[in-house]
Order: sequence, then structure tokens, then C-alpha cells
Amino acid sequence: MDFTPTVEQRAARELAAEIFGDLSTHERLSALGTATDAELWKALCAAGLPAAVEEIGLVGLVLLLEEQGRTTAQVPLAVTCAYGVLPVAVHGTAEQRDRLLPALRDGTAVATGAFGSRVATARRTADGWRLSGTFPAVPWLRAATHVLVPAHVAEAGPEQVVEAGPEQVVEAGPEQVAGTGPEQVAGTGPEQGAGAGSEAGAGRAAEAGPRAEPRCFLVEVRAAGIEAVETTAPWAAGRLTLDAVPAEPLGGEGTHADVLGRARTAFAGLQAGVCGGSLERVVHHTSVREQFGRPLSTHQGVLMRAADAHMDTEAIRVTAYEAAWRYDQGLPAAIHALTTAWWACEAGKRVVHSGQHLHGGIGADVEHPVHRHFLWGRQLDAYLGPAPGLLAELGDELTADELTADELTADELTADELTADELSGVALTAGEAGEPAEPLRGALAAGELPEVAG
Repeated sequence: MDFTPTVEQRAARELAAEIFGDLSTHERLSALGTATDAELWKALCAAGLPAAVEEIGLVGLVLLLEEQGRTTAQVPLAVTCAYGVLPVAVHGTAEQRDRLLPALRDGTAVATGAFGSRVATARRTADGWRLSGTFPAVPWLRAATHVLVPAHVAEAGPEQVVEAGPEQVVEAGPEQVAGTGPEQVAGTGPEQGAGAGSEAGAGRAAEAGPRAEPRCFLVEVRAAGIEAVETTAPWAAGRLTLDAVPAEPLGGEGTHADVLGRARTAFAGLQAGVCGGSLERVVHHTSVREQFGRPLSTHQGVLMRAADAHMDTEAIRVTAYEAAWRYDQGLPAAIHALTTAWWACEAGKRVVHSGQHLHGGIGADVEHPVHRHFLWGRQLDAYLGPAPGLLAELGDELTADELTADELTADELTADELTADELSGVALTAGEAGEPAEPLRGALAAGELPEVAG
């Protein structure tokens, strides 16, 4: 694998760095408060950066979001690209691409995603698809024109039908249909986060039968109910309420998993930038601030804390690059997206805490620039996480295709299936390690394998 940016990716990153550096300044951010920076968003779209994501791919988007994170710029770049430009370009029909992409490219349309621990319920009616459900906090919803919503498909009637895929339909009672009650929605408990990473419990709530992967639907925000929600970072978030609102399907089987993985990777790239910006401020502050007659940066404790923050930041960055590269190359990347999301949660939280701590008392001042990095880092931790849930999902992915020790029964151990090297690991004599036990030697000579105790 090669993470070296292409000429186009490098040019896009440099242009983004210039625009963010010029417009997302401490003074302008202080004047904005929690509002979206409409002037900066207009400049980014005029420069063609959202549109360029189709060409520079997910690696290019990660590079752009790194630059946004460095300056904590208050624009919906991550959501528009991760939940709008890329999903429509990758999974949309020709008609959807022609209709939706031009507006998403020039910024007249802004997309976001209601991805997290909840899913809506979708029903097909005579006049098209209708979605119902509630999502407590959707990022940049107040600035969006479209929202991408995951939903389980159900049909009306005494016995609900959950669509499990193009060829498979699973009969289920009302208690198995997503959205029929808080206990049936995966991850709605307090232990689950509210963002793109909280899918660890998906599919486990309805133990009585298999659950379909949610399908993706595009909804026009003006048709939904919106209530302003203030989050830790100024993300112009909102509570989304869907009550049989019109929607159009986007993609098919596998779209939800693909969009979720790409979004996790994109937001991990944003976290890498947030952490990088925090660390840059630490380097400057500890170099000019003196204590006991010498700069803070010369104290061993400060050096070690900053070095740990640097290593954590690099871990987030390199795992985000790897996941993005794999998506761009068409390789399996779900495990890598989970890995970078976990690093963004666990390590990102450490980095922004270190950044604030190493600024001493002024780090607690909400008017100081480093405080924004702290708020963004904690917001991304909550949005992508929780970290233990990501680890649980990662463990499920890693063990999904592996044969466990309990499944490897004596009946399955045949001489035809195991090599001599493998047999030597089943039982060893008390004499020579690495040699097959005496019963196994006889079995090998006879061409059969006796039962092995234990």
C-alpha cells in the first residue's frame, strides 16, 4: 500500500489549508459563536473542494478534513461529503447522480446523516416510501437540505415483514421490527453513543430471529421535524423527527455498511486534524512559556506528555489513511474503518486532554483557541464511539469467519484434513517437544487418526 498523496490530492489539501488558514481564524470563530460559517462554506464550494472529492477519493477527503480539524472550522464539509457526495456518487442511480450531485458540489445543497444507534422504520405506500423515527442529535442538521437515514423496511399488517435483502424476506412479529419500542432499537441505551460509530449492538436486540441490515434513504429536511440541539462542539446539530415523511432509497444491500465505514474513516481524519492542531498549539505554548527560568518544553514531564500525544495523533492519522486507501482501492475495509474509529475515540480523547493540560491554567479558559480543540475532540469521541462498543464490533468482525475451539470437534479431526505439522501441535509426548505423540505416530502410519482426549 502507498499512502503518498497524488498530485491532485496534494493540490486539494494545500488549497484547503490556505482557505481554512485565511478564514477560520480565532477572531472569526469567536465572532461566530456556535453558528455555521456561511462565508467559509461558500469559499470552499467556489474553490470546488466538495466536488473534487469524487476525483480525489476518500484519501483526499481525509486530507481535506485534517486541514479543517486543525482550525476547527465550522462548516459541514465532513457530513456533506461522507453522507452526500460519496454515497450518491458510489451508490446512486444515474438519475440520482444527475439530479443531486450538481447541488452538492456547488454547496447549494448540504447533506448530513442520521447514522448512529437508531434506525427508522420505512414503509412502502401507494405514493412511495415513508419513514418514521426519531434521532436525538444529527450533526449540521440545521444547515442541511438532505439527510441520509438508515431504516429497516416493514410492511403494514398484523404480521410485520422485515426485508432482509433482495432475495431473503424474514417473517417477524411486531416486536422484531426496528423502531417499535426503545428496547427493540439496537444501541438506544445510555451506554451507546449517538453517532457514526454506535453500531456495535445492531442486530442483537431482536434475539428471536435474524435482522436485516438497514437500507439507506434520502429525506428532504424541510419535510421533517427539526429541533435545535446544542452539542459539545458547534456542529449546528438538531433533533430529527420523521412522521411518515417521503423518502427515496439510495443504493441497495451493502450500502449502509459502506456508508458507515466511509463516514467513520472521514471523521477519524477530522479527529487527526483536531489533534494535530491541538499539538501545534502545545508546541508553540511550551516553547515560549517559561517556568523556573527556562521554557516549559525543556522539562522532561512536558516532553514525555507531548511525545505521547504526538504518537497518538500519528496512530489516528495512519489508520485513517489505511482505511481510506482500502476503500479507494475497492478492498475490504470495514475492519480498518473500525480500527481508525477506535483510535480516534480512545487516542483522540487523550490528545485533547493533554493539549489542554499542557497549557496550564489558560487551557481551561473557554476563550482560548486550544479549548475549541478540546471540545471538538470530545465531540468526535462521543460521535464515533463509545470506544468499548467499537472494540466489541471489531472483535465480532475479526472472529466472524474463524473456527472456534469448541467447534473443532474430534469428529472433524481427520487425517486427510490435517497435515503432519498440524498434528504435532495436537498432542506432544513428554519426551521430545515438536514430535507427534506415540498414538499419533501409529495413526499416521495406519492412515487414520484416533480420538484425542481433551
